Amino acid sequence: MTIIQADDLSIEYALNHRWVNVIHDVSLKIAPLQIHGLVGESGSGKSTLALAMMGYIAENARISRGSLTFNNKNLYQLPSQRLRDIWGRDIHLVPQDTLSALNPSYQIGEQMAEITRHHQKVSRHSAWEHAITQLERVKIPDAREVARKYPHQLSGGMRQRVAIAMALSTQPQLLILDEPTTSLDVTTQAVILDEFRHLILDNKSAALYVSHDLGTVAQFCDVVTVLYGGEVMESASVAELYAHPTHPYTAGLLMSLPRQLEGSDTRIPTIDGIAPSLIERPKGCVFAPRCPLAIAQCYAEKPPLEPMNESHHIRCWRWHDILSGDAEAKPKPIAHNTPAPPRTSHVLKVVAMKKYFGRRGVWDMLTRKPYRPTRALDGVSIDIQERSTFGIVGESGSGKSTLARCIMGLETPDSGEIELCAVNISTRLKNRPKEALRRLRMVFQNPDESLNPYKTVGQAINRNLLLLGELKTRAEREERIHQLLKAVRLTPEYATRYPSQLSGGEKQRVAIARAFAAEPSLIVADEPTSSLDVSVQAVILNLLKDLRAERGVSYLLISHNLDVVAYLADWIAVMYLGQIVEEGRVDAVYKAPSHPYTEALVSANPSTDPNTQKSAIRLDGDVPSPRDIPTGCRFHTRCPRKIGAICETHEPPWQDAGDGHFISCHITVDELTRLQGGEM
Repeated sequence: MTIIQADDLSIEYALNHRWVNVIHDVSLKIAPLQIHGLVGESGSGKSTLALAMMGYIAENARISRGSLTFNNKNLYQLPSQRLRDIWGRDIHLVPQDTLSALNPSYQIGEQMAEITRHHQKVSRHSAWEHAITQLERVKIPDAREVARKYPHQLSGGMRQRVAIAMALSTQPQLLILDEPTTSLDVTTQAVILDEFRHLILDNKSAALYVSHDLGTVAQFCDVVTVLYGGEVMESASVAELYAHPTHPYTAGLLMSLPRQLEGSDTRIPTIDGIAPSLIERPKGCVFAPRCPLAIAQCYAEKPPLEPMNESHHIRCWRWHDILSGDAEAKPKPIAHNTPAPPRTSHVLKVVAMKKYFGRRGVWDMLTRKPYRPTRALDGVSIDIQERSTFGIVGESGSGKSTLARCIMGLETPDSGEIELCAVNISTRLKNRPKEALRRLRMVFQNPDESLNPYKTVGQAINRNLLLLGELKTRAEREERIHQLLKAVRLTPEYATRYPSQLSGGEKQRVAIARAFAAEPSLIVADEPTSSLDVSVQAVILNLLKDLRAERGVSYLLISHNLDVVAYLADWIAVMYLGQIVEEGRVDAVYKAPSHPYTEALVSANPSTDPNTQKSAIRLDGDVPSPRDIPTGCRFHTRCPRKIGAICETHEPPWQDAGDGHFISCHITVDELTRLQGGEM
């Protein structure tokens, strides 16, 4: 029995007066209680296929071949009214871009209640109360207050939870999950995925899970299909595919994940080249131009999708050679050719930095209302060594980005000191000398927002050179631009291109080149790889490691991806509600976390081994508001190891765990080690 099934499905788009194939002969089926993962790089056709499986394709698209059936009914033969009844009730989509999916003119509760009333004959009050219940189900604090807000008043992560709550409200038979947890922290992600599992089990429904997070797919899905260029490259059960990835593309994706065990002297294996243009599709295997095992036949003939066994299918001419051992699909870790120079001094010190948002208004003073500012940073101190990477992790609202902005001078802290290369600098950007501006640069999360679409790559880099005034002549600056492009592995021809002509990974490389234009001592990187595919992410991480070794730069790396931080960083600090609760060497903190909060973060980080079922710690509730910080230990409201009233009334001490490893907790380090080892 299947809930939904695609048979030889092909979809074409009308582009420039011609039909372009974007999905080619895709077959898959999803049974009740099954979660089917769909992975692949951007442009592989994942989202197009996901939307098609709920009976929706763009106006300039058509089904050129094949069929799609839902409960044994062809979706594309149903009348529009019947489709509208199915959407939201039987099939529900949780999109990645929630801001465009939610109506900005309606309150959250109204939108949720409307869905309930459309599919069920209930009163307005009952529909509203049902909406509140669903918001509470996805761990939204103050659900009634949130229900009265508009989408723009919520954070990205909060809007994502609203979209998930809307999906859960109608108990659909099929969930289409298009990157539903991209903007969520690992702790929240674990809770949300649990809710999806419960829904699927309770309703005997199913899900199509689209994601580039291979760790989450390994832990959440039962079956996985790998797409590339709109074609199925490989499909199998999650356990078999992750244990025995046979197609070179699948193996390349899995080996592109950062792994701490590789250490500082190795680089992540990468997939050479970029994804193909759908307009100029290769004649033979679509992956052949990037495949390390390609032979003449791969370029001349398109391989069929063949069964390796009953449940494992592959599209590759050389899969027999790979199985027999005559060819190796898995790329191997690459030795790092330029080891990092020894660290000799400190490049940045931040001492007791505080940043509060909000001011006491006249009405508050007249009514003697107590002043409750948002305490984004509350006495944070960090010390970054030369030629090293200092990583900062923590949930949304912990103060990570505020710290970065204060260091860069984009926000002015209320108190605290900043020392850059042994020189005290002003916390105000306008008061900083040019030398400080040169030594301290930033790489932002989204290169699309940081690059001017009307300026070429060369003009973007040249502007930094002009502002800093190091190179006087145009010829000197052009030579410098070409050197920088070469450093980030781009040819000089890229200087004439506009951002719209670049891939996501190329844009981020340009942003990195621009940051390096001034020969900085420290680069603040705020989620530099969060919007990238794992294959592109690997390229950027290798590049950052190479540039650190070659140019002696240091990084302040902010990320919610623990694996990225573990791979690139030497030192790590864990933040919670504006304070650091644990810090130390990466191998000590990541592999053996001491603080209960760090323990929860690491346990919630999904493993790429589906056979490894970690006992993930589920934290109750959400991060408290920085305007209403709990007394005592700030983590006591969610802490699974709370020991009593002392946690609620007294600030925890700062404990030395040895070798530069510190934690802030009332429980002793030895006792925490015993508890985490399973002794109760």
